[in-house]
Amino acid sequence: MGIKRFKPTTPGVRHAALPDFAELTKGKPEKSLLRPIKRTGGRNSLGRLTMRHRGGGHKRMYRLIDFKRQRFDVAADVIAIEYDPNRSARIALLRYPDGEKAYIIAPLEIKVGQKIVSIQKGEPDIRPGNCMPIRMVPLGTAVHNIELKVGRGGQIVRSAGSSAQIMAKEGDYAHVRLPSGEVRMISLDCRCTIGQIGNVENETVSIGKAGRTRWLGRRSRVRGVAMNPVDHPHGGGEGKSPQGNPHPVSPWGQLSKGLKTRTRKKYSNVFILKRRNNKKGQS
Repeated sequence: MGIKRFKPTTPGVRHAALPDFAELTKGKPEKSLLRPIKRTGGRNSLGRLTMRHRGGGHKRMYRLIDFKRQRFDVAADVIAIEYDPNRSARIALLRYPDGEKAYIIAPLEIKVGQKIVSIQKGEPDIRPGNCMPIRMVPLGTAVHNIELKVGRGGQIVRSAGSSAQIMAKEGDYAHVRLPSGEVRMISLDCRCTIGQIGNVENETVSIGKAGRTRWLGRRSRVRGVAMNPVDHPHGGGEGKSPQGNPHPVSPWGQLSKGLKTRTRKKYSNVFILKRRNNKKGQS
């Protein structure tokens, strides 16, 4: 994949940096693996707005992704690399010997015509796209689509360009370093997929104009300082006023920069060996 830039013929393309989609090999998705998505516009079953800044956007169909990879020890052919509007990563279409098809998240080095397999028994084959229990994966290997509970399917490390690393194995658990810097204990029987996820350049994409975010279903945000006092704690004042509040807050008064919101007694705390690398503004 590459990033294409444009001549500054309009303000909308002056700073735009968009994917060229050169790695895609198929135009239309596999119809049997599509499902409709009901759009909510950020509203709940009562029609009340419960999530701001959602609405509009292009229609999408959901692609059924095989996060479990439970067709064990059966090699599948990669027949296409496709675009998925519901995630930052690309997806790969697999075809099994009996004709069944499935989508997986496309690793960085996967190619059309390659064979990949989900290994349960036998000798592990450490190649991008192959899936296996963590106990089979050598230390230091980059992996993605990792299960947190055996049989539930991959839940973490699924976005474009991301990968985790197997650091150590101790008893029934492996120490896995996640993209955030967190080191977490995960059962050796949980499955993962070898390699880094593709579409690495996704982090360099520049939207270029407000209209493109509307196509993605994101509505504009209004700054608190631009509102009236009745609408936001930062609102009000004469002319162009600063926020006035020494501790920036949300519209409902919760501290919005640096406040840790994780539940103190969360059940998974015992599995976290090292907390993630906190950046300013994260919690």
